Amino acid sequence: MIAQSHKAKQYLLATAKVLVLTITFGYIYYKLKNYSSVDLEAFTSSVFSKGIVSGYPFLLFLILAAANWYFEIAKWQTLLSTVEKINFKTALKQSLAALTISLATPNRIGDYGAKALFFEAKLRKKILLLNFFSGTTQMFVTTIFGVFGLLYLLQNFNITYSITTVAIALVSVILIFVLGYFFKDKVLLFKDLSVARVFRFYYKLPRQVKLKTILFSVFRYVIFSVMFYALLLFFGGNISVSAALPLIFAMYFLVSVLPSIFFLDVVIRGGVAVWLFSLVGVSELTVLWSVLAMWLLNFVIPSILGSFFVFTYQPATR
Repeated sequence: MIAQSHKAKQYLLATAKVLVLTITFGYIYYKLKNYSSVDLEAFTSSVFSKGIVSGYPFLLFLILAAANWYFEIAKWQTLLSTVEKINFKTALKQSLAALTISLATPNRIGDYGAKALFFEAKLRKKILLLNFFSGTTQMFVTTIFGVFGLLYLLQNFNITYSITTVAIALVSVILIFVLGYFFKDKVLLFKDLSVARVFRFYYKLPRQVKLKTILFSVFRYVIFSVMFYALLLFFGGNISVSAALPLIFAMYFLVSVLPSIFFLDVVIRGGVAVWLFSLVGVSELTVLWSVLAMWLLNFVIPSILGSFFVFTYQPATR
């Protein structure tokens, strides 16, 4: 009976793996096929004609993409050290497998559950909190840089905006904090988990761990920004670094706060980027090719590598 139950679980796990990989690669295929704003043949032709496959630019972009994921993995390893010590290889396995599973989910929300699956049940609540802290820290860095980018936009371009909309946004933020305060002791999604307990959990994290998490998030942000600027130049964008960086900061902030569903995420990123860089005369095609290249280098290629770890995944049994 036990053997039959174990065999049934193995079949179920194998089916789940196949389903996850099918959805992930189906999503990638769908996005590439239906990214109507870009002629993929022209994109591929431009890449090869500029010698990216055999020249230094390709190597540079790969190094930047690898550096981006190095700091993401190092950040996860650092945070996880407060619960369980793991080596860099294990952190890499968990991070890339979680990316593969979450790629087709809205705003990659599936990453939270995917990483928790690598751990025994009693640790999963802490894993979710650590992963949330990682994402929140990255969003905090994005917001800090993004505010500077938005201020630059408002000061240097004739952009109209509604005072009413700004007021509503500010009131909404204040309301969230007020509600959080009054319901700080209420149980959230999990048993014995409240806002107050979440803050106490984060407060108790070692200062060195929190500092490293912030630094790694900043490093990732800088790498992402430099990489996007380098891609703009590669695809023919004529723009100085002083003019490009504030727009990149504003772009990352806007695409982070705009809600999206999984089949519109790249479209939203492309639309925001095209609008921002049109203000300084960068062509739509250059911007869209850069957005597509960023997606391929930082998400698609790592998710293909992560598919191996999904395929070889075994649930925690301790």
